[in-house]
Amino acid sequence: MSQEAEKFGGVIGRSYQDSKPWIVPEPSAPPGAPNVVIIVLDDVGFGHLGCYGSTIETPRIDALAASGRRYNNFHTTAMCSPTRASLLTGRNHHAVGMGMIADWCTGYPGYQGQVTRRAATLAEILQPAGYNCFAVGKWHLARLRDWTAAGPFGQWPLGRGFERYYGFLASLMDHWNPELVCDNHAIPTPRRPGYHLTEDLIERAIGMIGDQQAAAPGKPFFSYVALGACHSPHHAPRSHIDKYAGRFDEGWDVARERWFARQLELGIVPAGSHLTPMNEAVRPWDSMSPDERRLCARHQEVFAGFLDHTDQQIGRLVDYLGERDLLDNTLLMVLSDNGATEEGGDFGDANIRRHYQFLDEPLEQKLAALDRLGSEHMFNNYPRGWGHAGNTPLKWFKMHTHGGGVRDPLVVHWPARMKQGGLVSAQFCHCSDIVPTVLEAVGVDAPATVQGVEQMPIHGTSFLHTFDEPRAPGRKKVQYFELLGHRGIWADGWKAVTHHVQGADYESDRWELYHVDVDFTESEDVALRYPEKLRQLVELWWEQAEMHHVLPLDDRDRQRILFTYKLPSRQRYVFEPGMDRLSVVAAPPVANRSYRIVADVELAADTAGVILAAGTRFGGYVLFVEGGHLVHEYVGPDRRWVLESGAALAPGRHILEFEFARHGHGAGTGTMLCDGVVLGRIEMRNMWPLGATAGGVYCGYDDGSPVSDRYRCPFTFTGTIHQVSVELADDQLANPGLENLLSISED
Repeated sequence: MSQEAEKFGGVIGRSYQDSKPWIVPEPSAPPGAPNVVIIVLDDVGFGHLGCYGSTIETPRIDALAASGRRYNNFHTTAMCSPTRASLLTGRNHHAVGMGMIADWCTGYPGYQGQVTRRAATLAEILQPAGYNCFAVGKWHLARLRDWTAAGPFGQWPLGRGFERYYGFLASLMDHWNPELVCDNHAIPTPRRPGYHLTEDLIERAIGMIGDQQAAAPGKPFFSYVALGACHSPHHAPRSHIDKYAGRFDEGWDVARERWFARQLELGIVPAGSHLTPMNEAVRPWDSMSPDERRLCARHQEVFAGFLDHTDQQIGRLVDYLGERDLLDNTLLMVLSDNGATEEGGDFGDANIRRHYQFLDEPLEQKLAALDRLGSEHMFNNYPRGWGHAGNTPLKWFKMHTHGGGVRDPLVVHWPARMKQGGLVSAQFCHCSDIVPTVLEAVGVDAPATVQGVEQMPIHGTSFLHTFDEPRAPGRKKVQYFELLGHRGIWADGWKAVTHHVQGADYESDRWELYHVDVDFTESEDVALRYPEKLRQLVELWWEQAEMHHVLPLDDRDRQRILFTYKLPSRQRYVFEPGMDRLSVVAAPPVANRSYRIVADVELAADTAGVILAAGTRFGGYVLFVEGGHLVHEYVGPDRRWVLESGAALAPGRHILEFEFARHGHGAGTGTMLCDGVVLGRIEMRNMWPLGATAGGVYCGYDDGSPVSDRYRCPFTFTGTIHQVSVELADDQLANPGLENLLSISED
C-alpha cells in the first residue's frame, strides 16, 4: 500500500455508495491567535528613534511605543544576516550556520552562509499552524553564489516557509533604482515618478495582507517587513532631507550630550547612568575645518530625512491595519538588526562602493557631492561620528560586541494583550527570543521535526510574560556574543566583553567586565575589582562558543567574500536580447583582467539603444549606439572612461567589439572595432580592483540605475541583436589586499 493510501482516513469500497470519503483538513490557528507583523530596520542605533532619545522625528513609531512597550535591554548579534537568522529561527546565529553575514561565510559549521534545515524559520512553523506568511524587503540569508536565476532557491524566502515575497536578496539596495526579486525571479525596476523603495515595500506588505484577508477574512497572517532603511546608501526625498537643514550644525559631540539628556528624561536610560566618552576613533567636531563640518552635517540631515521618511511609511502600514480592524489583535514589533555603523569613516562616503573595494575617496570628491547626497546620483553613507551619536549612550558600533553594536531599539505593540502603554521594560532579551515569544503568544509549540528534519532546540527564551508584567524579572540566564573576533557574554546581570584588533592574538585581547544591572551604559570597567567573576564569565564564553559552533575564531571581514563567491571557471558568456536581469554575482568577472565584448547586430540608419549593460552609474560598463555612433563607457571609482567611434556606423549587419587589454593593476587599453576595423582606442587606469559592476547585466536594454548619464533607462536597442558574448582572458590579477583570487575556483 502506498504512503498516500496509508494516510487516507476514509473507506474505499467498490463504488462510492459503499465508500466513505476523507478530505485532509486544512490547518487552523488556535482560536484568537494574533496576526504577527515584524518590522526590521537596518543599521538604526539604540538612540536613533525619537522615543529612544534622538531629535530625529519618528512620531509613528513613537506612537506605537506610547500605546505599547519599549525595551531598553534588547540585543542583537551586531550584524544583519546573523541577527536575521537568529530572529527568524529562535536559535543562536552560529548554531544555525550564520556566524557572519551570508556573503562572508567560510564553510565551517558556524559559517555556512545559509540557515540549516535543522532550524526552521518562524514562517516554516506558523504556516502549517494555519497562518499565511509573507515577506517583503531585505532577505540576506542566502549564499552570495545562490543569488542567480539558476538558484538553488531552497534558501530564498519561498524555500524557507514564506508563501509570497517581494524585495531584494542582498545586504543593501539603491532605494531610487532597486534591482528587485518577486518570489523566485528578477523583475524590472519600477519606473513610476517619485518612486522610492521603502514606499514600495510598504505598499506590497499592505497588498499581500489585503489580498489574503479578502480571500480568508480573519485568518491570521505573519508579515515579515525587512526594510532597507536605514542602511547605506542613505536615500530620501529632498523635502525630508531639507526639513533637517541646520539641525545638526553643532556636531555629534553636542548631539550625543543632548540625546543622552533626553534619554534620561524619557526613562529609556536609567537615572544615574553615565554617558560613555567619545570613541577614540571619532574626530572631535571642533577639530575639523568649516567645509568638513558642513559636509558632515549634511550627511546627518540626509540620514535623518531617510529615517523620518521610513517612519511615515511604517505609519501607513499601521493605519491600514487600524482601518481594517486588524491592529488590535496584531502583535507588532519594530526593531533594528544591529547598531549604527562606522563604515563611513571620518567624513562619510559619496560612493560606498569605494569602501567595499578598499579604495579611499578624496575629500574633494566628497565635498563636490554635498548638494546631491541622498539623491539617485549618490551612493552615500554618513561619517562614523554620526554612527556614534546614533548609538548614544553606548560604546563602539555595528560589528562590535559592546553595547553600541548589540543593544538596539525594540518596540512591541499589541493592544489586545498589552493593557499598560508607554512603559519601558528593562529585562535582558535577545533577537533569538523573538520566536519563542511569538510562539507562546500564538499558542503553537516549536515542532520536533519540520518536513522530516529533526530540529535543534530553541535557544531563545520567551519574554511574553513581560507584556502583562512589564517590570517582572527576566527569565533569560545567559547570552554569548561574537563577531569578527570581538567577543562578549552576558549572564545574570554581568557582561564580559573584549574589543579585538584585527590580526592580533586572541589570547592577548583584554577582557572588560561590567555589572550592567547597575551600569547600563557599560561605562565602568570593574575587571580588576572582580577578577574571579571575570574568569568565570570568560570560561562560560568558551563553553558557549563550543556548544554553538562559534569556533574557529576568524577576524577577517571583506576578505571572506572570496569563500562565498567562487569565481566561475568559464571564460565565455553568451547573452540574448530581452533576457531578464542577470544577477551581479553571475556577471562576467571582468575586473582586473583582459576581456572582449563581441556583438552580432543589424543596424538601420536610425538605430539606437543599449547592446549590453553591466552595473549601474556607481560602477559598471555599457556598449550602446547613439546618434549612429558606437559608444563604450566604463564607470570607474574616480571617473568615466568613454570611447566613441568617430564616424557613424553604416546600416547593415556588423560585428561590433570592445577589447580591453590589461597591462597593469587596474589599468589597460580599450579598443573599439567594427567588422575587425579599429574605430578608436583609449587608455584606462584606476579601474575597479574587484567587482567591476555594482548591479546586474542586461542585454538589449538597461534597467535599474543607468550605467551612462547619456541615456535614460531602458534605452532599448531598436536594431536587431543576434548575440552578444563576453570573452575573458586568463590574466586576472588579485587585489593585493585580499586572499589570492586566482586560487579559488568553483566547487
